[in-house]
Amino acid sequence: MNDELDPRQDLPDHLYQLLQAAPAGLAEYQLIQQLKAGHCTHIPNLPLADKLVLFRTHFLLFNALYQLRDRLWGEQRAYLQISPLCIQLLPYQAGSRELREHDPLREYYLNLDHLRDTDERDVEKLLASFWTRMQGGEEKLAALELFELADQPQALNLATIKHRYRQLVSQHHPDRGGSTARLQSINKAMEILERYYG
Repeated sequence: MNDELDPRQDLPDHLYQLLQAAPAGLAEYQLIQQLKAGHCTHIPNLPLADKLVLFRTHFLLFNALYQLRDRLWGEQRAYLQISPLCIQLLPYQAGSRELREHDPLREYYLNLDHLRDTDERDVEKLLASFWTRMQGGEEKLAALELFELADQPQALNLATIKHRYRQLVSQHHPDRGGSTARLQSINKAMEILERYYG
């Protein structure tokens, strides 16, 4: 998308416009790139290689996505599925349980104190806690969560995991604006999953 986004619109409106044009959904990285290409002023237009810039961009995006999901649900227009690998507008279905259950991620991203109070040291701690889980007894679960496969309904196999690995590497490679640290995490997760599924 090369058209400039209307600067009078808020970020949730920009996201709605982009997601309507992509019925199959978009990955987080694709959404960020489209917002930048549209000259959206609501997210930092800086390289994502810096960990703090990456965190802030991610947080602002997910804050806006949860606002949009609440708005669309309240107006009974759509359900917004939110995950880093696929953000997609789905048809509204009354009585859906997704929004009735306690959602700690929603609470986290809608609290702007987390954005304001998180500094570079905190981002380092978040990454370190991820690595601790990777090296501890929960390494398989942590790796599956990173690949967004922890709640996969079908039985997993190495082919599915490798396919997801290639998607993630493509999205997060530093040559495409991704983070070296994120790519290292993806590679480490793949090593772990190959041990369990290879």
